[in-house]
Amino acid sequence: MGVRLVDTADDDSLDIAGVMAPLGADARAAARVLATASTDDKNAALQAMADAIRNASAMLVEANRDDLDAAHERGLSPALIDRLTLTPDRVEAMARGIEEIAALPDPVGRTLAEWTRPNGLDIARVATPLGVIGVIYESRPNVTADAGALCLKAGNAVILRGGSDSWHSSRAIHACLVTGLKAAGLPEAAIQVVPTTDRAAVGYMLAEMADTIDVIVPRGGKSLVARVQAEARVPVFAHLEGICHVYVDGDADLDMARQIVLNAKMRRTGICGAAETLLIDKACARTHLGPIVEDLLEAGCEVRGDAAVQTADPRVVPASEEDWSTEYLDKIISAKIVDGVEGAIAHIETYGSHHTEAIVTNDPQTAEAFLNEIDSAILLWNASTQFADGGEFGMGAEIGIATGKLHARGPVGVEQLTSFKYVVRGTGQTRP
Repeated sequence: MGVRLVDTADDDSLDIAGVMAPLGADARAAARVLATASTDDKNAALQAMADAIRNASAMLVEANRDDLDAAHERGLSPALIDRLTLTPDRVEAMARGIEEIAALPDPVGRTLAEWTRPNGLDIARVATPLGVIGVIYESRPNVTADAGALCLKAGNAVILRGGSDSWHSSRAIHACLVTGLKAAGLPEAAIQVVPTTDRAAVGYMLAEMADTIDVIVPRGGKSLVARVQAEARVPVFAHLEGICHVYVDGDADLDMARQIVLNAKMRRTGICGAAETLLIDKACARTHLGPIVEDLLEAGCEVRGDAAVQTADPRVVPASEEDWSTEYLDKIISAKIVDGVEGAIAHIETYGSHHTEAIVTNDPQTAEAFLNEIDSAILLWNASTQFADGGEFGMGAEIGIATGKLHARGPVGVEQLTSFKYVVRGTGQTRP
């Protein structure tokens, strides 16, 4: 099949069905092979992928430069450009992430539970691949490697639809993944990329491929995720936004709070685990508010605060109601004084997106109240929200952070990319 690039408007002359339907058929065939592939074969493919990425580091950075040039011409925000950028260190991190996935236990075939009935039937619940996974993502080219490797380890075929922003980078990374599949003798169709940037391809994946795609995973901005959730005819693993909070309790150590808040906001502002709202207990506002706000301002972060926060520094900008529910993905944070942990919990439950929240406190009882009462996918005590990442959880990598409540929640790694079946073994039993 020839590749046709459509960067801007949809092309009425492009036969989307003719492009997409074969991808689905090939993925379904590959999924049948992968479902019974040995752990050794999958790991051999993953190691060969990591090697290919390392060997192609200069080529990947060069391909990424084409994407970055186009991004600058289009005036993309610094946060989006940061997400898009590949450096030699980030290429090496991709390779290491794949090796970490290879080192994980094989999630397929695990006996999750087993019991014997009084009639002698032995019943086991066994982990199985999901089948074919569709991943729709924006900007981040490393998702190509992470998603491809995770799906392979879990015995799934995957169809990747990256954004036009990362077109050259993603295709170059995909070529390395195919090299790994070939080296291990696994089907090349195990990891496929949609060979067009025509937006109609996304609509086709969501509405017309229910027979060949088992799960859709969107990873991108609010508009993309909302569209996927509205149009998909298959299950979706998704989070709509990462409105993450850090609450500094009255019993928080000041030095620890300063370090955690600054890291949670400023380490990388464009990731979904970056803190977007700072909440400070009124019990420690006199001692903690000023230093924390000054740290943020001096680091180049705009602080938008309520009336109490504005008294800490004249550079603080008044916060609007909209700020409390905004995912900035930039060097901006909203800040508010609250009445203890209950005030923090009430604010988070009102404005949060159920993604990631952190509490800084030396009081275990207060911490437990925060951890138990907030309904978010990830909760941290005395640690930065930037740890909301599958790699940091020991999962090797992640496809995304799911904030729903069915099947997968939090980092979506290899175990979350499996389902299960029941295997019943008998000795001739019949039901009376």
